[in-house]
Amino acid sequence: MNARSSLTVVLAAGEGTRMRSGLPKVLHPVAGQTLLSHVLKAAPQGQGSSLAVVVGPDHAAVEAEAKRLRPDAATFVQRERLGTAHAALAAREAIARGVDDLLVVFGDTPLISAATLARLRAAVAKGAALAVLGFRAADPTGYGRLLIEDGKLVAIREHADASAEERSITLCNAGVMAFDGRRALQVLDGIGNANSQGEYYLVDAVGIVRDMGLEAVVIETGEDEVRGINTREQLAEAEGAMQARLRKAALDAGVTLIAPETVFLSADTKFGRDVTIEPFVVIGPGVSIDDGAVIHSFTHIVQSSIGKNALIGPYARLRPGNTLADNTKVGNFVEMKATTLEAGVKVNHLSYIGDALVGAKSNIGAGTITCNYDGFGKHKTTIGAGAFIGTNSSLVAPVKIGAGAYIGSGSVITKDVPDNAMAVERSQQTIREGGATRYRELKTGGKGKEGK
Repeated sequence: MNARSSLTVVLAAGEGTRMRSGLPKVLHPVAGQTLLSHVLKAAPQGQGSSLAVVVGPDHAAVEAEAKRLRPDAATFVQRERLGTAHAALAAREAIARGVDDLLVVFGDTPLISAATLARLRAAVAKGAALAVLGFRAADPTGYGRLLIEDGKLVAIREHADASAEERSITLCNAGVMAFDGRRALQVLDGIGNANSQGEYYLVDAVGIVRDMGLEAVVIETGEDEVRGINTREQLAEAEGAMQARLRKAALDAGVTLIAPETVFLSADTKFGRDVTIEPFVVIGPGVSIDDGAVIHSFTHIVQSSIGKNALIGPYARLRPGNTLADNTKVGNFVEMKATTLEAGVKVNHLSYIGDALVGAKSNIGAGTITCNYDGFGKHKTTIGAGAFIGTNSSLVAPVKIGAGAYIGSGSVITKDVPDNAMAVERSQQTIREGGATRYRELKTGGKGKEGK
């Protein structure tokens, strides 16, 4: 299989009108990643594999997402919506270059797997001119039926055109197809639009192939894998199916999920060994959790790296950009962003730590705040190894607290503190007439109102 070349054409031109959204359908997320992202990850990659994404007019955001995920992707615009075969032929230039296997898939089927696409390609490698993906529907109403004779696919019958006997068939068309790349363009060009809609449909490829004296076959998969997304309800159903898949994979990898159905993961979440996740935890994109870490209940984490044997939560919030080293502790009602905690740091409770570097074995007392935003920009707080920050302290960035320094409770620190020094600094209230007005003038350039 690796020696065979392939082209995957991803049909991603849908507007998502039934989702009542201004966002193109394939950019809606499942498990923290766009529908398109899931499909492109399943598509063949590596040497001999090429990719074409068919988008709608004015869908620059879809093109950008395709290029972000797969820089090798070529994009083509389907300017008129005249059916699935018409959409595939929008990528005629790529198809005409010639490959061994042509895959046509849909950008709104996030549960499709690389293994299933490989099985379709394997059928073509064995001599089929066309391999169609099918599934056994619990309720086949509305789906095209796959009609089989002597183990070969003879037709795809749309539900509206099916006889009563054909409607009793539960083997349904998923729409995903693999073509013999040497004949694909000939087959696609042979599809006509002599139907009530006047459109060109991929299902007619079966008849074209059989008229050419070639073989069409069916490859079966589970119904969940070929869920297409057209409504918000279907998006939620796909999220549920994906979460079930991700939870099972985590459990199989040795993660303890105390109440799996209450934990939400992202498709790119990475776990070490012997990780424990308590109930009601949400893990967003870009998170890695190393060996032995425990994530306590009601914690929300995105774009953060958590070291070995770390303890997080309950009720912790880790915003983007955090790196927590081994044996760190982030306790209840702590919020962090863009912060590095070195080994053994404790931030036990009721604190905000942002844009900070905290040295090894430092202790951050309850109610500590790094005042990183002055109304104009963000500034850095650096805390040296072994420092002790007393409760209810405010560290006004940019500021450096030296290694081994001791900050007394209730301090407002506005100047750097040397190593091993003790600082107890209280704020002095100064009342200046017009001070607030002057601040607004500085922030808005004298316009009198804050800009957006």
